[in-house]
Amino acid sequence: MREAERATHPNILVIEDDVQIQTTIESALEDEGLHPAIAATGEEAVTLLRSDLGDYRALVVDIKLLGRIDGWEVARAARRVDPNVPVVYITGAAADRWETQGVPSSVLLKKPFAPADLVTVIQQLLDERSDAEP
Repeated sequence: MREAERATHPNILVIEDDVQIQTTIESALEDEGLHPAIAATGEEAVTLLRSDLGDYRALVVDIKLLGRIDGWEVARAARRVDPNVPVVYITGAAADRWETQGVPSSVLLKKPFAPADLVTVIQQLLDERSDAEP
């Protein structure tokens, strides 16, 4: 993807079913020059990940989602598309399962979290990924 396309293409996939949290995350990411795409269900997220638009630089995913696919499975699906995509889990209830269910090298933020903390974590993960790429 050319740099001009990357600048307008959604580059952070956010999967969250709470509209208020979606809006908060979207605003925080946009304020930092990132371009979020929002999905409310795991099924929608997996469809986006597998589509031609699925060139996401990072994933922010709630664990408990509407539908049959939870955040654990969405992250595994994302890693099948891109084994190095940074994953940030956000949850208020399933943090105790992160070590056994989460994908390797992921980060977990417990709700409620400060939007600035999420942005900082994403920026750090993106920087680490850029440093690792040839």
